[in-house]
This record gives sequence, structure tokens and C-alpha cells, in this order.
Amino acid sequence: MSASDTSLDYLGKARRVIDLEVAEIKRLGERLDESFQRAVETLLSCVEAGGKIVVCGVGKSGHIGEKIAATLTSTGSPAVVLNSLNALHGDLGLLSDGDAILALSYSGETEELVNIFPALTRFEVRIVSMTGRTDSFVALHSHVHLHVGVEQEACPLNLAPTSSSTAMLVLGDALAMVLLEARGFTKDDFARFHPGGRLGRSLLLKVSHIMRGPDQMALVHPEMRVRDVLHEMNKRRAGAAIALDDARKLAGIFTHGDFARHFEVNAGIGDLPVAAFLTRNPITVAGDRRAAEVLHILEQHRIDDLVVVDDQGVPIGVVDSQDLARCRLI
Repeated sequence: MSASDTSLDYLGKARRVIDLEVAEIKRLGERLDESFQRAVETLLSCVEAGGKIVVCGVGKSGHIGEKIAATLTSTGSPAVVLNSLNALHGDLGLLSDGDAILALSYSGETEELVNIFPALTRFEVRIVSMTGRTDSFVALHSHVHLHVGVEQEACPLNLAPTSSSTAMLVLGDALAMVLLEARGFTKDDFARFHPGGRLGRSLLLKVSHIMRGPDQMALVHPEMRVRDVLHEMNKRRAGAAIALDDARKLAGIFTHGDFARHFEVNAGIGDLPVAAFLTRNPITVAGDRRAAEVLHILEQHRIDDLVVVDDQGVPIGVVDSQDLARCRLI
């Protein structure tokens, strides 16, 4: 077999894995019933009462549980991971009355998890479980059971948790996202929990935070000569000049690109009033809008400079496309 044939075979095997897992996820969606609704209501009542979601699992289920807990917490539903191996040796101390348990075990018979259940009866908690068997110990001893059984693992030996772990992960995401909507979780809430990195910046920063203020703007009058406007732009190191009328209202915008286009037609443009070359009624944005929206506006209208205005439509700043890179929004 040639190297290219081997490569094609690898791709075929990879697609088989993906196709098998997609098929199982579709079956999972078709199988959803009122037990999912009860699971959401159980977790929702817990969180709204000030409780937390305690996620526990062993092995691959434990790893999936860690991701589900992280997703729940980051979207406003406080969740912690209970180490099943150490639970009976002190870690049950993190459990409080009113909490909800999210127990993960594909077999539903995992010894380390099963051993915890008698201790859980000493607390006033509700148990939601995910297993692949409806007749398993964990399923039968839970208040709400979610079935994540699969017909076939993507493993060619049908042994390694693949389709089953994916199904558990996807169902966990579904729980977290439905809870998010049920609790009215907003972008502002999300920003509070994700202040770091590009995502946090895009949600927290307002246009007023990244704009260039009046002292950095090339503010000109429509009757100024183009050469004087260019001088003002160079002095402010600005890519655009903002023209204001006698009432200090926005009259238009003139950019380096506008100068280059008109100069090709009329080399004597420098001695003419800039009013003849202004873009009237330019695209503007309010200073209290999210900075992330600026990128969409610039791309949609194919412009590099955006005028920022106040409630009265008076220019208070300008955003240059380069400012987005400086603020690491792109």
C-alpha cells in the first residue's frame, strides 16, 4: 500500500468514527423525553434557591463531568466536582442540603460511585444521573435519570468510551444551555464570569473605551482646503478627518482613501474646499455600544473609520480599524 493509499485509509477511518458518533447523537436527541425537563427543573430549583450542582463520575465519565461542571459554572449555574474516590474520606464536606447531584456513569454500576449513594441519603439533595442502562443501580436510585445509551461505540473494538462519552458530554451541554436560557442569563452576565482573554474583552469593552477622543481627532470645517485638512490629519496621525458645521454637528468624513481616489482625477484637489469631497451622513456608532460590534459594522460597510456620536448625534470620537488590533479584539 502506498503512502497516499494509507493516508486515504486514515481519512476513511476517521470519517467512520465521526459518522458513528453523529448517528448516536441524533438518536440521543430523538430519545429526549420529559425526564430531561424534570432534570432541568431539578437543577434550576437548586440554583435559584442558592444551592450548587455537585458533579461526580469516575474514569472517562469523571473527565466529562469536569467539563460539564466548568460549562455550568461559567454560564451562571454554580457547579463543583466531587472526587468519587475521596468522597467517603472527607470530600463529602463540600455537599450541603439543597444541593443537586449530577452523577455520571455509563454502566451505572461503577463501584466508587455506587458506594457514595448510601451516604447521600443523609443529605437533603436531589440526584440526577446519566447512565447507559435504565436498570442500573445508579439509574434506579436517582430522582431523575437521563438515558445516554448508545448502540455502538466509535471504537473499532466497540470497547473504548467514544460514542458514549460524546453523548454524555452533549447532553451535559444541553442541560447547561437550557438552564442558561431558563435563568435569563445574558451577555453581560457572561462577561462578568469571563473577564480575561479576547472573549472577555469583546463583551466588556464599550466603544467609548477604545475610541480616539476629541484631542486625537482631526476636526475640520467643510470650507477648509483639502491640503489643510491633510495637514490636520497628519498632525493627529489620523486616517480620517471629521467635518463639523458651524453648529458643531457632523457634516461628513474625509479619509486618506477619499483623497487618493479624487487625486487621480484632479491633482489640484489640495486647493479645493473639502466640502466637495466629504462622505455625507457617514456610518456612526454610539459610545455605549459593545466594542465587538464595531468589527461587524466596519466589515459590513467596508470602511476603516467609524465616527462615534453621543445621544445628540455630536461626534465624540472615532474608531480606526487599527484600534481593534491594538485592543486585541481581532
